[in-house]
Amino acid sequence: MTTQTSTPNTPATPTANTPTGLIGIPPHAGRALATAGGALTVVSTFLAWTWTSEFPGDLTYYGYPGGLQVLVLVAGALTTLFALSSYGVRGLRWLTPAGADAAIKLAALAAFATTWYTVLAISLELGGLVNLEPGAYLAATATLLALLGALSLPFERPEPDPIDPDETGWARFQHNAGHTWQTVKAAFTSGTPRAVPPLSSYAEILIIVGILSLALVVFTYGIGTEYDELFVGFLITAGFGFAALNKSGLIAQASHITARHQNITVCGAFIAAACFPFTQTDDQYATLGVYILIFATVALGLNIVVGLAGLLDLGYVAFLGVGAYAASLVSGSPSSPFGVHFPFWAAVLVGAIASLIFGVLIGAPTLRLRGDYLAIVTLGFGEIFRIAVNNLDGTSGPDLTNGSNGISSIPDLTILGFDLGAPHDIAGFTIGRFANYFFLMLAITAVVVLVFRRSSDSRIGRAWVAIREDETAALAMGINGFRVKLIAFALGATLAGLAGTVQAHVTYTVTPEQYLFAGTTPPNSAFLLAAVVLGGMGTIAGPLIGASLLFLIPNKLQFLGDYQLLAFGLALVLIMRFRPEGLIPNRRRQLEFHTEDDAPAVLSKTGA
Repeated sequence: MTTQTSTPNTPATPTANTPTGLIGIPPHAGRALATAGGALTVVSTFLAWTWTSEFPGDLTYYGYPGGLQVLVLVAGALTTLFALSSYGVRGLRWLTPAGADAAIKLAALAAFATTWYTVLAISLELGGLVNLEPGAYLAATATLLALLGALSLPFERPEPDPIDPDETGWARFQHNAGHTWQTVKAAFTSGTPRAVPPLSSYAEILIIVGILSLALVVFTYGIGTEYDELFVGFLITAGFGFAALNKSGLIAQASHITARHQNITVCGAFIAAACFPFTQTDDQYATLGVYILIFATVALGLNIVVGLAGLLDLGYVAFLGVGAYAASLVSGSPSSPFGVHFPFWAAVLVGAIASLIFGVLIGAPTLRLRGDYLAIVTLGFGEIFRIAVNNLDGTSGPDLTNGSNGISSIPDLTILGFDLGAPHDIAGFTIGRFANYFFLMLAITAVVVLVFRRSSDSRIGRAWVAIREDETAALAMGINGFRVKLIAFALGATLAGLAGTVQAHVTYTVTPEQYLFAGTTPPNSAFLLAAVVLGGMGTIAGPLIGASLLFLIPNKLQFLGDYQLLAFGLALVLIMRFRPEGLIPNRRRQLEFHTEDDAPAVLSKTGA
């Protein structure tokens, strides 16, 4: 007797390699939920979120978003557009050249975080949820649904590493936590961006103009935030929004286009920056603009020393002080013992040459040191400079710098009969004192950028990079390491002194307390080094953007009081953890921090 056996039919079960989402919602339903949630988020911003105008921004209007509602509107629109692009809607597929799912998740996260932050702020400041209007409830619900739908989108889960069955409970917990973190990272991983389609040069230049215009709008909005809640919301939306654009592949394609027209991009960036004072109704934010440019110019000079030559300088702010003091002593200040008033060009030369001399004098005996030893020596120089100018008051030393009182009442600059201290009317716009100095610093920044570009692409620039990567190998190849490092040190000091001459006239007063190693207010040596590392060492745009962020954020976070540096430090730690190569890294630095499998597809040469 024979029996026939057969395998019973069982329902198909997903295998380990089947893409699934972080949340157990069917992918098609999750995509629809994210799309609908993004659209409802946009609609909710046109409704009132509270009944009283006591909350900053006046969110009581119907049909007109205001304050934080504008940021939620932007995040909701990004979520909706990325979601529609994932459906292959004609005319929107160009928005996601690297895939839409990761971009949808980050855009939904931006909308969720900004909305719920606003709802909590309204409840805490006005005294409970009773102060919320239906628009706020709709926004909170819509962003939550959009985020849940986005997190249900499928992705390739990483295979867990095998674990020893004899491991302890703590080792098993570490293993599971590590695998969970790798899974979350995989959920926000995007693909390789598609190649940029062939476009005419005019079309690519128009795209560059659009990118720079968008950057000007974002910067103007950020610097012009009038209250604390709006700036925190701006940081949330801008951070997650930029990450979403990066994951979509748009940033990579924009980098491709700008790399083809580097000179046009650089010139266009300066033209866009020159338009900033014309977007302001007074000098309030032009003040921040000129201080940001001073800080950014000094950071770019430090980038030559640290980013190109690899010399860790912890006392760089002293060269800024040397230039400022030298220029203030010859600019007609009544506190100056010399009693002379040089014209602008002569004062600039005095400040730059004084910093150059100090750079050579300090660098000649110390640049034979390496690593931590050089850092300690430069830190000591920075402190010695501050203590020395504090003691040159006629009591502890010669009467040269007026001690702790500093050089005061420094007159405004006059260039070719143009008084930078007086307002002027240009094309119907009133340009105030700080706007005048903004244009002057913009010209000096352009000179510094030109020097950086030319020197980094020259033979001496390649020698700097060789010294930075392996000094022993560079010396074996015949490079004069001491001479090359001394040139970098002297050039960086000269550029810092150049910025210091303008700083002295902008602030009216130069005191020793302005040139500390670390403090809550930049520029100081710690903030300058952080700007270079955060922005991206060895690039042009990196230190400029890093300095802008490091100056603007502490200025706007003053409401945190004693917790300001704590919050600021935590933000830096997170950025360095998730993007250690900097915001705009160069090719070599980015490959150093990425393995061969996850190396980025687009690598910028100079960060332009």
